[in-house]
Amino acid sequence: MAKKNRNKILVPEAKQELDLLKAKVTGSSNPEVTALEVAKELGISLNEGYNGELTSFEAGKVGGKIGGSMVKELIKMAQESLKKEQ
Repeated sequence: MAKKNRNKILVPEAKQELDLLKAKVTGSSNPEVTALEVAKELGISLNEGYNGELTSFEAGKVGGKIGGSMVKELIKMAQESLKKEQ
């Protein structure tokens, strides 16, 4: 049985844009499989569904790469927006 994702987006209306950003920063065409693609790049065996054998270190490498890239892109977008306002 697949484990249910319990992450909650604070602004549910933003989910689609967050998925698009995730796909953009990772170069993925499908945000639903982004984690699988990143794990493959990093040499980590991640499967759809249950991944109980995955260490916290491995999970952190996958999530950190995605989240870190998203934060960098958001900062870049904010800086560009501030430059336009000046």
